Amino acid sequence: MYVYIYDNFLRHKKYESIVKSIEVRLTDYGIAGKILRLNNYTDAKPMIDDEIRRGAKTVVIVGNDVTLGNVLSRSATCDCVFAFLPVGTDNTIADVLGIPVGIEACDVLSRRRKERLDVGWMNNRYFISQLHVLPAKVEVIYDERFKAYANDKMEVVVCNLQPFYWQKDKKSQERLVVHPQDGKLEAFLRPLTKASWWGYKYESPSIFPFEEMEIVGKEPFTVEADGKISKEIKVKIKLAHGKIEMIVGRNRRF
Repeated sequence: MYVYIYDNFLRHKKYESIVKSIEVRLTDYGIAGKILRLNNYTDAKPMIDDEIRRGAKTVVIVGNDVTLGNVLSRSATCDCVFAFLPVGTDNTIADVLGIPVGIEACDVLSRRRKERLDVGWMNNRYFISQLHVLPAKVEVIYDERFKAYANDKMEVVVCNLQPFYWQKDKKSQERLVVHPQDGKLEAFLRPLTKASWWGYKYESPSIFPFEEMEIVGKEPFTVEADGKISKEIKVKIKLAHGKIEMIVGRNRRF
């Protein structure tokens, strides 16, 4: 039994045609199912647990990167297979998973090629795609052996499913796709140097694969993980014990 969780932005009229086409394709494949809709106050986990008790085996998230992160970060322990139908813009994770954006994603879903993927853990909550520590005066300790810090501020990005992007100059934008099955997380550390009195300049990032990391600040710093923003003085990051089972495409990037 399939359950489909639609993001609230899909109610917009400009998505009406593509959503209808997707639903027709799913019906043609014989995998249409119950549709549930998210709103700004919905906690996906109890909703999914309830559907599992009713017999749901596959939960399909319909939306974009934000949708996927919001749902999976709250539902990583649910006993089901997850799938993703990316719609619209802001879909960097779809490429990593080998899932085309739009109606062709239904073809991937119908083939049910499954992989088990790593899940991140941060201060007693999960994250799936990426964790971002905005530039701050912090110290990074990883695998209880190594320490990194900057002379001034530093930005930290910890990636799992979502690629890390950075721009060396105005003409280039590089992307690094990490491996969500390697039993490690990847941290990208970018120190900032005072370019002049009006701002800072980013240095090139350093990459650190790790199993466990602590980020400590003398003052509270801002952390964003799968769309949830919080102020922290200390963050402990590691791989969760469990994994999620997810349907992926043949052209996945791992």
